[in-house]
Amino acid sequence: MCYYNGQKVTRTEFIRLKSLEKAVRNYNFLDVGVHNGFMFQPAAIAIANADKTDFELVQAQWGYMPYGIKSHEDAKMFLRKYTTMNFKSENMLLNDRGETSMWADAVKKGRTCLVLSTGMVENRHIPKIGKKGEPLKATDAYPYMVTMKDREYWWLPGLYNQVLDKETGELVYTFAFATTKANALFRQIHNKDNKWRMPAVFNDDQAWEWMMTNPPTERLQEMARIQVPSKDMEYCTITKEYLQRQANPTEYPGLAAIDMSYMDAEELLYPAA
Repeated sequence: MCYYNGQKVTRTEFIRLKSLEKAVRNYNFLDVGVHNGFMFQPAAIAIANADKTDFELVQAQWGYMPYGIKSHEDAKMFLRKYTTMNFKSENMLLNDRGETSMWADAVKKGRTCLVLSTGMVENRHIPKIGKKGEPLKATDAYPYMVTMKDREYWWLPGLYNQVLDKETGELVYTFAFATTKANALFRQIHNKDNKWRMPAVFNDDQAWEWMMTNPPTERLQEMARIQVPSKDMEYCTITKEYLQRQANPTEYPGLAAIDMSYMDAEELLYPAA
């Protein structure tokens, strides 16, 4: 769930992200319409400096790795066992068994980050129809790109870790972002197996608080489950070639429309406080 994300930013827009004149030729990873989390390609995250007076955009691998990963082989074994591209806000500190979670160390040590997004991709699953007109368990998947109204980019709350690759001597940033309960729009789009999750999305003030102010743990967990109202989002269906890293709008004949009647009456479980 929540394994595809866009990071396609123009050079002009990237300069505005930092509000300073800076060469961006070294940041060619900011030209991807859709990141496929399972391909473990470089992505952009924002991290604060040590005294929280400034931040920078760094190249990172989407897929959080804890300490103890010391080689490419260790990384492959870890990734075969765990999917760590995002984390449930409810599990930031404790996992479903009530034990200390994989993410708790990053929370404790203040390794919060912001994940740049210019579009979130999810598949809407529609049951196939049998020969007698009955709905089948098998489904057809229709990909949607979800964006934010009047915002070219936005921030997802994330946690990061640096892992030393002993084979190259390089410190590699790895990250995951928080997911929360789905709003009414995402409940219709991200509907497979009734998981009903969505990325948490921050406004600029929330992003600054998450990354730059060392909020107490309780506040971090509260922020990680913030739901954005459906009325603040836009969406369209895209071609199924999004796995090739580009998202092109298209229409699917016969696909039932998203129910828009909820827009003005939606009540969120976790509205922004």
